[in-house]
Amino acid sequence: MALFSYEELKQKTNYSYNSKSYDNSLRMGLLSESSSININSISQDSFDIFLSHSYADREIIPALKNELESYGFSVYVDWITDKLLSRDEINKKTAEVLQTRMKQSKCLIYATSDNSQKSRWMPWELGYFDGIKDKMVGILPLKKYGNNFNDNFIGEEYLGLYYYIDKGKNQLNEMRLWVRENQDKYVLLNSWLTGEKPYVRK
Repeated sequence: MALFSYEELKQKTNYSYNSKSYDNSLRMGLLSESSSININSISQDSFDIFLSHSYADREIIPALKNELESYGFSVYVDWITDKLLSRDEINKKTAEVLQTRMKQSKCLIYATSDNSQKSRWMPWELGYFDGIKDKMVGILPLKKYGNNFNDNFIGEEYLGLYYYIDKGKNQLNEMRLWVRENQDKYVLLNSWLTGEKPYVRK
């Protein structure tokens, strides 16, 4: 099994999502609270995954979204799905949209990296989601380098309360996403979404 690598995702980055354009809009004030997306106008779509992340990781987030979707999951990323949503400041309208999107999602995946501790939104998103959908939170560690198939993740502080996400092959030699309690107890992500818990494989 392997954790996700920042370096690997950077090589897969799809530039169809223009974060530079978003950054320019932030600087010009085009995504202020007054111009944020209207809560009544957002789509009624449902998502398998609400991807909680630091915007400082925006260079690789589109590639991470694409990879998760390649396994057949629908993924919500705020600044990609809701292009008028402002991440520049914490305000009521942005919070309302994120709350609605979390309610529309089956699980929250918390993409933790060196930048996560500086995020103003991530701890709030995790706490809110856990409150409305108990324990449907998975921690996805973003390593800086490498792709070691003997990776293990030990969450620090509150991150240790949740399962973590990695990838690896199943018995048919197909790459899949796994939800782990530890190296011995795990379950397929799609099975976890239907209520199955990690268990020891025989």
